[in-house]
Amino acid sequence: MSSITVSQGLEPRQGVVTLFGYGTSVRVDKGHLILEDGIGNDRRQARFSRVGHGLRRLVVIGSDGMVSLAALRWLADQDASFVMLDRDGSVLATTGPVRSSDAKLRRAQSLAASNGFGLRIARDLINKKLSGQEQVARQKLLDGSTAETIAKYRSEIPQADSISTIRLIESQAARAYWSAWSALPVNFPKVALARVPDHWRKFGARVSPLTGSPRLAANPANAILNYLYCMLESEARLAIAALGLDPGLGILHVDTTARDSLACDVMEPVRSVVDSYVLDWITRQPLKREWFFEQRDGNCRLMASLAVRLSETASLWRQAVAPIAEWLARAIWSTIDKPRIPLATRLTQTNKRHAKRGAIPVSPHTPQPENVCLECGKVVATDSARCVSCARESFGDRMREISKQGRIASKSPQSRARLSATQHRQANARWNWNASGQPAWLTEDTYKSRIQPLLKNASLSQIGSTMGVSVTYASEIRKGKRCPHPRHWQALADLCGVALIG
Repeated sequence: MSSITVSQGLEPRQGVVTLFGYGTSVRVDKGHLILEDGIGNDRRQARFSRVGHGLRRLVVIGSDGMVSLAALRWLADQDASFVMLDRDGSVLATTGPVRSSDAKLRRAQSLAASNGFGLRIARDLINKKLSGQEQVARQKLLDGSTAETIAKYRSEIPQADSISTIRLIESQAARAYWSAWSALPVNFPKVALARVPDHWRKFGARVSPLTGSPRLAANPANAILNYLYCMLESEARLAIAALGLDPGLGILHVDTTARDSLACDVMEPVRSVVDSYVLDWITRQPLKREWFFEQRDGNCRLMASLAVRLSETASLWRQAVAPIAEWLARAIWSTIDKPRIPLATRLTQTNKRHAKRGAIPVSPHTPQPENVCLECGKVVATDSARCVSCARESFGDRMREISKQGRIASKSPQSRARLSATQHRQANARWNWNASGQPAWLTEDTYKSRIQPLLKNASLSQIGSTMGVSVTYASEIRKGKRCPHPRHWQALADLCGVALIG
């Protein structure tokens, strides 16, 4: 019977632990939360006590395994949330800290879509979204034309007289926005290029050829974006539920089964934040081929190692979506008849900070994906483009290429003309030089014994300017590999300070 290898490797990163594989287990034993996941005999296991665990989000990818009711209660007691994602990245379930529901708030939410107030909310949501897209187009994509197009559509939002008109404006702006992304190159290490399909090497269309929608991405860049949008959706669900709203009663998005429409509404202004994160990543660092696999229908999926790293960005999206969710809750709360009291700001603690005049919490550290070598794909430091081995080889290749270019340039007509002029000038100098004017003491033996040893104290530029020769030739003179023409001995003697011998 084969043994099972259990390794510790489930420590929270950015407050997130991600489980994947088969036979996933989340349970409680003797007051401790026990986590286990893995594939085959390669298993991981962790044990968390109720104090000092550092767990804020537990993310489970897939549906093969079990989660006990006691484990959900343990997470709720610790104000930690549970998120379950399908293997294609779609959100299956979320649970967060239990909050009391406010019937008046939910009733006002349900009436917003029919009393005209929902139109104002929809305008503000899409206005914020298009503003973010305009900034990404202008500052990240450096596409001023697309930014102006989005700005033009954005200017039409205040005059929109229906939510359907706002949806139309948003879709037209999205078409221009994503067209600016389509030709964006996506890099992979050179060693992996033979295994990378051609359509993976650029962002391509946001609409998948498999579904006619963004679902089931056909290349890595869109697959990453889809997964992060799902992480954002889960955070939006948790934020809405924490504020006492109903995630399923949407305003901008129509009500459909198996979708939390209000969570999708709250996501809209934050999507550009996710876009900016992905854009910075894929334009600065290559992607590893091992992070992705292609199904038989062409659907590009993320491997667990990458999904785990992407799940660690939950703190970013939680912080970005919190003020939007609270703004929406306050807007709906303002329609309720008196008496009115301030709505609790459970996500940002704004009311508490204003009351105590406290400081704004420090933003969490931005999780960074692994930086890999451009050549071989090994993990390298964030500020490095190549590993040590590839950098050494690349340097040698560059030097050989520079040498090759130098040899080619030396044979050009211009180079030959300059060389001919130099040789002609040197030949005339030798021809016109009169040996009788040289001091009798300045012989070849004197130069080699007294002058040449002192040249090591002079710089190459000094020697070259004194003789009227190149730095390379001056180097050979200083090393003694070449003996200069006698006409230069007097000038070199003066340079070295050799006293005259009468």
